[in-house]
Formats: sequence, C-alpha cells, structure tokens
Amino acid sequence: MSFPERVEALLVRRSALLAGAVLAGCALFLLFGLTYREWRRGAFGWALAGLLVLLTGVLAGGVLFALKRHFRHQRSVDARYKAIIDQTNDGIVIVDSATHQVQYCNPAFLARLGYTSDEAAALTLPDIFADGTASSESVLARLRNADSRLALNIQQRCKNGALIDIEVRCNTLDADGRDVLAYVTHDVSVRRKAEQQLIDNQQRLDRMAHHDQLTGLPNRHYLASFLPQAIAEAAAGGVMLGVVFLDLDRFKHINDTRGHETGDKLLQEVAARLQACVRAFDVVIRMGGDEFVVIFRDVKSYDEVTQGAGRIIDTLNRPIVIDGHPLQTTGSVGISIFPRDGADMGELLKHSDTAMYQAKDRGRNNVQVFSPIMNRKLKQRVAMEASLREALRLKQFDVHYQPFVNLLTRKIVGLEALMRWHHPVHGMIPADQFIPVAEETGLIVPMGNFVLHRTLQTMSAWRGAGLELVPVSLNVAPAQLQRGELQSTISTLLKTHGLKPEMLQLEMTERAVFDSNQAKSGENRQDTMARLRDLGIRIAIDDFGTGYSSLSYLKNWRVDTLKIDRSFVRDLVTDSSDLAIVSAIIAIARHLQIQVIAEGIEAYQQAEILRKLGCTVGQGFLFARPMPAEQCAALLAPKTAEPEEEEDMLALFASGRA
Repeated sequence: MSFPERVEALLVRRSALLAGAVLAGCALFLLFGLTYREWRRGAFGWALAGLLVLLTGVLAGGVLFALKRHFRHQRSVDARYKAIIDQTNDGIVIVDSATHQVQYCNPAFLARLGYTSDEAAALTLPDIFADGTASSESVLARLRNADSRLALNIQQRCKNGALIDIEVRCNTLDADGRDVLAYVTHDVSVRRKAEQQLIDNQQRLDRMAHHDQLTGLPNRHYLASFLPQAIAEAAAGGVMLGVVFLDLDRFKHINDTRGHETGDKLLQEVAARLQACVRAFDVVIRMGGDEFVVIFRDVKSYDEVTQGAGRIIDTLNRPIVIDGHPLQTTGSVGISIFPRDGADMGELLKHSDTAMYQAKDRGRNNVQVFSPIMNRKLKQRVAMEASLREALRLKQFDVHYQPFVNLLTRKIVGLEALMRWHHPVHGMIPADQFIPVAEETGLIVPMGNFVLHRTLQTMSAWRGAGLELVPVSLNVAPAQLQRGELQSTISTLLKTHGLKPEMLQLEMTERAVFDSNQAKSGENRQDTMARLRDLGIRIAIDDFGTGYSSLSYLKNWRVDTLKIDRSFVRDLVTDSSDLAIVSAIIAIARHLQIQVIAEGIEAYQQAEILRKLGCTVGQGFLFARPMPAEQCAALLAPKTAEPEEEEDMLALFASGRA
C-alpha cells in the first residue's frame, strides 16, 4: 500500500471512531432520560432508576475508557506514520485542493527545495513545480490531472532557482472535511543524468564509428548507409547522382619524407578544401589513407559533376602550407554517374575507382569519366592476373637470354635474363602486357624469384657442360627489395651452385629507384642494394634517361652500370638531340668510372656512332634476339678461331661462332 493510500485509510478509521463515540453519547442520553422517568413513578421506579444510573455510569465509563484507549493508540499510530513520512527519501507535499496552498511538507521535500517549513507554508503549487518554458497555468493543469497510477514527469523549482527532474504521483484526500492533494515526488535527476550520459556516449561512439577521427569527415561506414539512400532519393526524384573518387598523388612520398604529423595536417587541409569547393548538400567522405569520395547530389546534368571535379583539381593544385613549408600535392579523380554508370553503390564505387586509376595511368592530376572501355580493360586486367597465377602454378614461364656485345671486340661479355610466358592457347605473351600487372598485384615477387632460381641453375649447368660463363643481368622489381629477403636468397643460391657473386648483376629502372627512395622504405632498399654490392654483385640502372635522371644517386647508390634507353638509340643517327643526350650520358659515366650499355641497337650506323662516342657494350636485335638457354649455350661454346675484324657482325652471331 502506497503512502497516500495509508494516509487515506488512517483518516477513514478516525472518522469511524468519532462516529462510535457520538452513538455512545446518544445511548447515554437515552438511558439518562429513561432513568428520570422511572424515578418519578415511585419506589420501584427508584430502584429501576438506580439500576439504570448504575448501567449508565458503567456504560459511560466504558465508553470513556475505550475512547481514551483509542486516542492513545491513535496517537501512537500517528507518531509511527509521521516518523515514516519524515524519514522517507521521497518528497511529500500536501496542498489545499482549492487554493493550492501548501499545508504540509516532509523533511525530504523541504531539504530538496531548500526552504524552511514556515517558508514552504507560503508557497503554492506553481511556486514549487515547473515544466521548462511552459506557463504556470499549463503546469497547474497538469498537476490537477495527475493521479496515483501514472507518474508525471515534471521539474521541481528550488529556492536557489535550480530545477530538478522529478516524477510526481497525486492522491486526493479528505482531511477534517477539507479536500487536499497529496503529491509524492521522486527525484530522477541522477537517473536522467545517467541516461543522458548513456545517450551522449552512444552518440559519440556512433560518430566515432561513422566519422574519420583525423579529418572529421564521414567515413566508409557512413557511406555504406548513406549512398544507397541517396541513390533511392535520386531515382525517386528523377535526377542524377555523381560519385567522384579522389586519390592524392605521391602522398606517400610526402608522408615518408616529411613525417606522419605533416602528412596528417596535409590530409586535414585537403579535407577542408574539398568541403569548401563543393555545394552545401554534397557529401565529402574519407575512405581511408589518401582516398576521398565526393557525392554530388541532385545533379541535373553531367557538366555539374565534371565541373565539380575540376574545382577539386584546381583547389589541390594550390600549394598547401604546413608549418611554414609549402607542399605541392595533386589528385587523380575518377567519375561515375547514376544511373548511367551503375544502379547501386557497388557498381558506382567500382566504376569511379576504375576511372581514377585511368587518371593515374594518364599522368595523374587529371579527371577521367568512367566509360565501358575502362571496364573492359579492368576485366582484361583481372583475367590477366588470374592467368598469371595459373601460369605460376602450371610452370608456364621460361627464361630467355639476350647477349651484351663488346662493340670493339664483338665478343659476348654478358647476358640479360628475361622472363618469357608461353601461354598454351595464346602462344608467347609479350612481357609489356603481363609485367605491369604482375607488379601491381605483387606477383612480380614470385616471378622474380623464379627467374633468379632458373638463371643460377642454368649457369651451373653451363659450367658443368664446359661453357665459358659470362656475367648475367637480372631485372629486380622494387617489391623484391622491400621484402628484405633478396640478399639472403641470392647468397644461399650462389653457395648452392658454387657461383661467384661477380657473375651476377641486378638491374633496376631509375623510376623505380626514385619511387622507392622515400624516407624509411627508401633507406632500407638502398641499404639492401649496398649490401648486395658489398657481396660482389654489380648494380645497374636500366632505361637510364627516361625517369627522373637525377645524378645524385649515381654517387650515393654506388652504381656500376648505366643502360641507355632504346628511345635515345633509335633515332641516334638522325636526331641531333638524341646524339647530344647519349654523348652526355657516356661522358658523365666515363668520368664516374661507370660502365655504359646501349640498348636497342638495330643498325650498324648506331653501333658505329656509339663506339666512337666511347660506349663499348651494346645490346639489340642487330646482334641477337632473346633466346632459350639451349640456343644461348651455342654462343657460349669455346671458339675455335678468331673472326676477322671486317667480318659481318650479324652473320657472325647468326652462325653461332661469336
């Protein structure tokens, strides 16, 4: 039984006792009248009157005793109930139902309000309770309609002006003939505060889960829930939706050379610029790393998306100043448009990503719009990757060898080991078709290891057959140097086959050298190459002149050989610029004591000019095409006679007597 119900029951019992006392008084009055009447009748009447007086006295005494006992008991009960009311933690206030004036407050209620009992007696309900910005009349109406079954959520106004969240239940009572309202209040401010904290924590966790902590932009989890809804809205509204995929160019170089802190600040500035150059209802999302996605909503024409992507390129082309240092970054952007390029999130993201890679292939810092041709190229690339994996498993690869020829003596002074792929259906696959895919997918590492193992096995077999060994050059991809296992693998294989390190040369393109020459990872690669050179293995830079052509690494990286790219040799006879470039390369290499090998020699005039410029070693179809190990073995067989100086070089190699 609730406290208000107990108070109501107490008042009912009091009323019943008072009614009993009145009835007892009436009975005494009747007995007294009857006694008086009998006394007037005579002696018998006197006796009867005496008896009635005696009974009246006994009854009156009993009634008085009962009343005295009742009121003593009642005072004890009232004291116990008052003690309960005074000690309860819930605040209790009783007000007049007509005037709403406070009649009673228990200590808990007074303590919460901050008033004394006398001060509280001057208050009315609107002085005590509030409901935000609601008017006093509205609050009073809610309090009048409150009942004991359903708690009313409201606020309690304290003396110091503070508002406390409470729950209120109301009971209507009859106190001494007056209607009063008894309000039992329960403080829920702590619970509400805890609930609000839980809500805030949940919102914070939700934001952490759906927003990038570095830039504050929505992340890929947000995109997963947002983009399908945006597509549905675009379809319902009959408008287009643009998905722009952005990848920063050479961000890893900045991140590694300047440090991760600078890289983070750069990403924050890029995020701010992206938000500034799109419309208010467009959405910028950081996918992770240096990748961003911009969703252009409510698009009426294709030009809106391409112009927005152009603004992105323009804003990134402006230097970004970080800690007083200007940094230059660009972006490669790919575009897909709903509904033309896809009907769902997966297709749109895939196609914009495909277009972005096409932008990178076309020199970076440009915008490409997805087209079905790109999709076909992507499918071809995926099919090529699957075929490469199958070729590795089925051992469809082989190693061919192309000679290096001394332009003065016309002798073979070295070989280049080249991977060849003979497909069972498509025949011989050109290296420029599968090598780039192998490098992108990481398959170049097992393929490079295959070439290394096969080459050293072949060299060991040639030596066992009594052939004259010459140094063999192998192409090494940057990914092989990253693994950190190349040195130990080569060292083990050389010992296994009993070959000297001087018989091996590693080739690496200068573009690959500079792409990898980045802070920590670059230093590790440089250290790996330095240790290989200390082991006795020669280091060559392939396709020299087509990459960054920085001369500093010729000293710092301890290069042994430069291979002049075939693009300079091809027009050497007719183009004076190519002649000047080749002449300069040879002169620099001579002064640095670096050997020079000219690639792509296909004519006698080219060989003669190179020889006169001081290049002593050449390679090209003029001398020999790449050939299997068995055919190459014939060129390495011991010579029975020296060729005449004026003998035709092409015929010499064709005869196998070189």
